[in-house]
Amino acid sequence: MLSHMIDNGLLSDYQHGFVHGRSCTTQLLRVIDKWTEILDQGGAVDAVYLDFAKAFDTVPHMRLMTKLERYGVSGKLLEWIRQFLIGRKQRVGVAGSFSEWTMVLSGVPQGSVLGPVLFLCYINDMPEMITSMIYMYADDTKLFRRIDDDCDRAALQKDLDHLSTWSEQWQLRFNVDKCNIMHIGGSRNLKASYTMGSTTLQATNEEKDLGIWIDSSVKPSNHVAHAVTKANQMLGLIRRTFTYMDCELMKQLFTNVVRPHLEYGNVVWHPFLKQDIELLEGVQHRATRMVPGLAKFPYAERLRKMDLPSLAYRRTRGDAIEVYKYFHNIYRDDCSDLLPLHESSSLTTRGHSLKLAKRSSRTQLRQNFFSNRVVNMWNDLPQEVVMAPTVNCFKGRFDRYSADNRYSMEWRYGPPENAEETTTQTRQFVNT
Repeated sequence: MLSHMIDNGLLSDYQHGFVHGRSCTTQLLRVIDKWTEILDQGGAVDAVYLDFAKAFDTVPHMRLMTKLERYGVSGKLLEWIRQFLIGRKQRVGVAGSFSEWTMVLSGVPQGSVLGPVLFLCYINDMPEMITSMIYMYADDTKLFRRIDDDCDRAALQKDLDHLSTWSEQWQLRFNVDKCNIMHIGGSRNLKASYTMGSTTLQATNEEKDLGIWIDSSVKPSNHVAHAVTKANQMLGLIRRTFTYMDCELMKQLFTNVVRPHLEYGNVVWHPFLKQDIELLEGVQHRATRMVPGLAKFPYAERLRKMDLPSLAYRRTRGDAIEVYKYFHNIYRDDCSDLLPLHESSSLTTRGHSLKLAKRSSRTQLRQNFFSNRVVNMWNDLPQEVVMAPTVNCFKGRFDRYSADNRYSMEWRYGPPENAEETTTQTRQFVNT
C-alpha cells in the first residue's frame, strides 16, 4: 500500500513519518532550513505546533474506507482491511480481573505494521487545505508562514480555520489546549494571537519538536543545555552503580547509555558557540576521568587510550554522513534546494564531482546551519570518499581520511594553509 502511494505520487511530500527514506531529521532539517533562511532575510516566522486528540484511536472506520477507495485501494484488499478494522473488541485486565468486552468503534490498531500506513492515508490530504507551509511526522504537525504584515497573519489564521473545518469533517479533532504558537524573529514580529475554533492558541518560547528542543531564537543552546543535563544524570547513575571501572567497561557504558543523549539529531542543532561546544565535550571529559589511572593524562590522550573520538569529531562525521545519504538517494528527498551543487562541480585534480555551492548569508545562525555549514568540509573531501559505494564504506574512508583529528576538538572545514606540502590522506580540518 505504501509503495502504491509513493509510486503513483499520492503520498504528500510533506509527510516524513513511517516512510522509507524519511525521518525526524529530514523533517527538522527542512523546517529549520526555511526558518533560518527567512530570518537571514530579515523576516519573521509564526509557527503553529498542532496536536491531534488521541489521533490513532479516533480514526473513523467508514471514512477511512472512503479515502482508501479514493487512493485506488479496492477489491479484496479493501475488503480485507474492512474485516481487519471493523468488529474488533477490547477489554482491560488488572491483576487477573477483566472488564466486559467492548466494541472498538474507531481507530487503527496500534502496534501493527498496517496501523501507521492507514493513518498516513487518512491525514494525507490535510496539506491540500492550506497555503502556508506544513510539515508532518505522522500526527506531529507544524504549520508556519513568513510574517511581514497583517495580511500574512490573516492568511495563517485562515489556514487554521480550514484545518479546523477539515478536522470536523473527518472527525479527527485537534487538542487545541495543546496546540501552541511560537513567534520567531524577535522584536520585528508583532506577535499576533491566533485561534482554532473558539480557543486562542497559547504562545510558547520553546517546544520539544520530535525530541529536539527548539526555542524562538532557533539557536542550539537550549537543546544543548537539556541534552547535557540528561547525559550528566546518566553519568551520575553509572558512577553510583558500578564500583569497578576500566577503559572497556566505561567505553561500553558511555557509548550506549550517555552519548546518545548528546548526539540525537545533532545535524539539526550542531552547536557553533564555544560555550556550547565545551559544555557538550565536558560530559565526555568527566566520563574519561572516572576510569582509574586516566585522570592524570590530558583529555586527548585519555580519548586515545579509550579509543573514543571527540564529540566534535563525531558531529563533523555525522554532517558528512548526512550529506552522503542525500546525494546517494538513501533519503527519499530532492536535496537540490537544501544542498545545491556547484555549477562547475566537475572532477578536478583536487576535488570531486559532487561539490556544493556556497550561498551568501548575513546572520551567524544561517552561516552555521547544516546547508551552509557542511559546504567547505564536503568540498574538501577526495573523490574516493564521497563516491563510496555504501554508507559503511563511506564511514570507514572518512575515518581514515581524517584520522589525525579523531581525538581533537580543533576543527576548520577546508584544506590546510600549505596544501602543496600535504597529501590528500593527511589533510586536516581546523576550527574557525
